[in-house]
Amino acid sequence: MKTSWLIKYTLFAFCYIFWVASGLMIAVGIYAKTAVEGGAVESLTADPALILMIVGCLIFCITFLGCVGALRDIQILLKIFLWTLLFILLLQVTGAVLGFAFAEKVEMKAVALLEKGMIRYRDDLDLQNLIDYIQKKVLNTMCGYETQLLDPWENRNQIYTIGCLDTIVKWGQRNLYLIAGLGLGLLFLEILMISLTAALLKQIHFIKKRITRRPTTH
Repeated sequence: MKTSWLIKYTLFAFCYIFWVASGLMIAVGIYAKTAVEGGAVESLTADPALILMIVGCLIFCITFLGCVGALRDIQILLKIFLWTLLFILLLQVTGAVLGFAFAEKVEMKAVALLEKGMIRYRDDLDLQNLIDYIQKKVLNTMCGYETQLLDPWENRNQIYTIGCLDTIVKWGQRNLYLIAGLGLGLLFLEILMISLTAALLKQIHFIKKRITRRPTTH
């Protein structure tokens, strides 16, 4: 008896996609870390490039376990993969609940981070490029982007009075369905991978149990 090829290779395909994506995250993080002048970012909680590399390495290791475990029917790797996914899912749900429960504290922390980022804007090229990109490409409605290039009398109609955080909140409200759809999609994908892993483990256990109970012929 063999395990279901549909379950096996569906799980392997999902793990492989995330494995490749995590490799790209690590590569981008390494490039950003080595190509930018200066040291670590002091204005935010940690260096964005370093965070990208750490998250990429974690996903790389976790999905590697899933790929090998699914392809070779290795129970111990699949169990580690399953419990890790369950732990990550629990952290995500807990974080979402705490975020809604302590929305004011989250907003205060975000304001503090933005203020630190503005103070260190000119000192860190990574942070400067990130803020400029968000203002120009993502929201394009904040802080009077590029108003320093204009004459003072022209700035009157160019500078926005709404702060960055308020604009981000309003942008999130306008795109609530998109954000919710992406979050639910990721949640569904994680639950699907957990279900596939559990089903594959059950099949492996059933096959091994049948083999051990099979009578030996003399």
